[in-house]
Amino acid sequence: MQFVAKHLNDKFYLEKDQRINIRDKIFREVASNILIHREFANPFPAKFIIENERIYAENSNKAHGHGIIDPNNYSPFPKNPTIAKVFKEIGFVDELGSGVRNIFKYNRIYSGAEPVFIEGDVFKTVIPLTPQATPQATPQATPQDTPQDDRIAELLDFCKTPKSRKEIQDFLEIKDREYFRKKILNPLINGGLLKMTKPEAPKSPNQKYYS
Repeated sequence: MQFVAKHLNDKFYLEKDQRINIRDKIFREVASNILIHREFANPFPAKFIIENERIYAENSNKAHGHGIIDPNNYSPFPKNPTIAKVFKEIGFVDELGSGVRNIFKYNRIYSGAEPVFIEGDVFKTVIPLTPQATPQATPQATPQDTPQDDRIAELLDFCKTPKSRKEIQDFLEIKDREYFRKKILNPLINGGLLKMTKPEAPKSPNQKYYS
């Protein structure tokens, strides 16, 4: 936490009548999730990277689902229950799944943007540090509409050369344009994984996206 405090500003916030250090709240949850949900048999090193516009964390994971996590439709799975119990006893976590919900809650206050969690064999957490448009809720998608973690990695590689919304949607074979925009495209933009070629005109018909 000293490393985070050195590089990131705190923000004054009152929850009821008590001041909450939301910076520490967010990144204590990130650090706790890395330890509680890590697949320790996997040698992949945990990463915690501070960039100008985002925090990016990666951690080895025993996946029980794939793709972007929707906090409104999220069923947490205890991957290291003994470690989770210890963290709960010392007050570092509230309950199973509280970390994701708390990060969503407090990062909206801290930066005005939605974090992005991508479940896969490597669990990715992207926490934007600058305000961005927040996607609205949309009906639950069918399984074939939800790109898996390896497909997202392929998508980011596909977008090394700027691609249009239609090209990306066709690449993922997702038919529902509104679902694609709200549940895939917007979270990837908000998390800084995709950028716009025309950020000053986000609705431009010539808009393209690149990684």
